[in-house]
Formats: sequence, structure tokens, C-alpha cells
Amino acid sequence: MTKFISLKTSLPGPKSQEIAKRRERYIAKPMGSSLSPCYIAHGEGALITDVDGNQFIDLTGGWGCLAVGHTHKKVVAAIKDQVEKYLHTDFTAIPYECLVELAEKLVNLSPGNTPKAAAFFNSGAEAVENAVKIARAHTGRSAIIVFENAFHGRTLLTMTMTHKAMPYKYHFGPFAPEVYRLPFPCSSHPITNEDFEKLLVNTVTPDSVAAIVVEPIQGEGGFNVPQEGFLEYLRELTNKYGMLLVTDEIQSGIGRTGKFFAIENWDIEPDIVCLAKSLAAGLPLSAVIAKKEITDSLPGGCIGGTYVGNPLACRAALEVIKIIEEEHLLDRALKIGERLKERFLKMKGKYSIVGEVRGIGAMMAIELVKDRKTREPAAQETARIVQECIKNGVFIATAGINKNLLRMLVSLEITDEQLDEALDVLEKAIAKV
Repeated sequence: MTKFISLKTSLPGPKSQEIAKRRERYIAKPMGSSLSPCYIAHGEGALITDVDGNQFIDLTGGWGCLAVGHTHKKVVAAIKDQVEKYLHTDFTAIPYECLVELAEKLVNLSPGNTPKAAAFFNSGAEAVENAVKIARAHTGRSAIIVFENAFHGRTLLTMTMTHKAMPYKYHFGPFAPEVYRLPFPCSSHPITNEDFEKLLVNTVTPDSVAAIVVEPIQGEGGFNVPQEGFLEYLRELTNKYGMLLVTDEIQSGIGRTGKFFAIENWDIEPDIVCLAKSLAAGLPLSAVIAKKEITDSLPGGCIGGTYVGNPLACRAALEVIKIIEEEHLLDRALKIGERLKERFLKMKGKYSIVGEVRGIGAMMAIELVKDRKTREPAAQETARIVQECIKNGVFIATAGINKNLLRMLVSLEITDEQLDEALDVLEKAIAKV
């Protein structure tokens, strides 16, 4: 008997089926299919109700955008208040205080003691793209180092920086120049620091590299945690060659790992940090936070955009930060992570398909394999498990180059009861498949 999951119709229900027919007619095919065949009517916390009245537990969190959950009352109240005042001016035309206040909050939360400044954009890809622009302009260099399994976005530059070809790169070339890819040292692919430096200098001359862009924990690429000591070494390496260290925290930031910034888990001060996703509870907002000496070296007006730092999104982001602080969601992320890890390790002990459990805090995933020795990806089985979960009332996301990981992007507002009920469904799906 489930307490939170309530399925009243077959899935998808008749209303969802009708919307799906309209979608097929009017929505461009390259937009792709959806994880869920059901269309949402309402969301609250970690729960979703569809247009047919079915209630689900959502472990996808809007693909990582909802650290404070669906329709948090404080976020909704702030947005309503802002809507009644003004919707838009463009900050460079008529400025507003909430953007200044948000920049102040983020700068003060940023790791390290070096003075910093913030700039705002609409999406994670825009944040990464502008971080690269800033790094190139400041250093006078053009080359950018990225990593295998990285995901940085879908614009021309960030699509180039992203590893996976299909579907993200399809026939969208030619790609942006001067982007070089190196292995990401982690438990499954360890590399010594010496060998990594050799790979770097044999791939591109270090004095032409503007920045190394790294996800502290890779998101789309498989929740890969860097091998011990690698990020600290990367900070030393960038200092050695005069490169900037840029951390892409689009998915790993905003409290998901138990720290506001994921890089804080390694006590490292990067030169530039990129944030998005959960920053504004699902509203389009991203941020680039950089050392002030870097941003001050560029002329005014060289970055920006009409909609960047929209006041609605800024008000939402300010509430997100307050909620994280007042509701102690950093501690909650660690407790969720402990609960996830405990359950996942038990599953690993029972089911040979579970090859590895990895992550930090609530940013946790399980890798599914056909054979633990060969680590052959169990991609088809993973897809079947996802569908089995949906059929029984749980939305869950995949990850990895081979789509053989189940990743947790759950709201930090989820209750223990809701999480346990969702994990029960997941375990039954794994057992069945």
C-alpha cells in the first residue's frame, strides 16, 4: 500500500493521451520525447499530480532545477509580489536592487577570500559560454581544456565542449575551435598527476590555454567523482601555467552535495564558478561568479543580454538561498545522501546488475552493468527499469555516456517517507528487470 503514490488511471491517462496527440502535431520532433508520458497539472515538494489526477514521486527535480522542490510557498510568494511591481526593464537600461542583492549574496557565499563579482545570464550553457569569453579576454589566450564525459550545454561553443556526440552534436558542426579534451581521472579511470600533465602538454601548448573547465562532479556524464587529490592538483597545475580554473556547477551546485558550492568539498578557490538549474527554483537564471580582478579587466558592456538577471528570477533565487539557509537544506542533503547510499549499497549486495554506487551528498547514482568485471553497460535494462518505475508512480532520471546510470536529482525538501516509498518502487523495478 502506497501513501504518496496514487494511480487512478492507466498511464498515460486519457487527458495526457489527448495532449500527446497535439504535441505530435505541433511540437518540433528534434525537441525529443519526454521521460514521462503523463502531463503535469500540479507539483508540490517532491510530488507531482498529472492532468488525469495521478500522483507520482518525482526524483528528477526538474532535471536538477528544484532543490527546494516544486512550488515552494516562499518562492511562489516572492514571484507573485514581484509580478505586481514590474516584470522587466533590462538591468542595463533601468537597474533594480534584487539583482544587486543576489550578486552580493552569491559573492559572499563563494569559496575563498579573494574579492569577487557576479554576472547573470539565462541558462547554464550561457553561463559556461560567458565564463569562457571572460577567461579568454582576461588571459589573452584562446585554448580551452575540457574533459571526457563532460556536459556543458548545447550552444555552438558549449556543444563543442560537451563530450557526447549523439544527440547533442548530431550534424550541427563545424564546431568551435580551440577546445581540447582530456581524460577525467576517477575511480574507473585513474590517472597519475604526472601522466595527466604529460597528456596536457602533448595535446596543446600550455601557454595558449586560457582555462580548464571542470565539473567538480560530472552530472550528465555519469555522476563521476574525481579521484582523490585530482582537483587540488588541477588548481596547482592551472597556477603553474597561468591558466584559469573554471568550475561548472550547473548541476552540482546550490546545495546538492551538502555544500552550497560543490567545489567546497575540496576546499578549493576557483577563478570562475558557473551556476544555474536550482539557482532560481526552475526559472531561467544562471550566474558567473569570478575573481574581481578578472572581471574588472574587461570593458563595460562586453557581456550581457536583454533578459539576463530577470527580476522575477532574481527574487526567486534570493528566496532559494534563504530557504537553504533557514531550513538547513545543506544538512538535509547529507542525510538524504546517507539514506540513498545505504539503500543503494544494499541493492548492490542483492542484485548483480548494480555495478557501482557513487556520488557526494544527495548527488548520488547507481551504475547498472551486465557484468561487474567487464563493466559492460546495461543500457537497455536501465531504460526498462525507468519505465517500470514510471508505471508504478516514480519518475527517475538516467545519466552517463551509455545511459546506464540512475541518478538522483531529488528535491532536498523530500521527506524520508516519500524517499523510502520511491526507493521501494525502484528496488522492485531492479528486481523485476
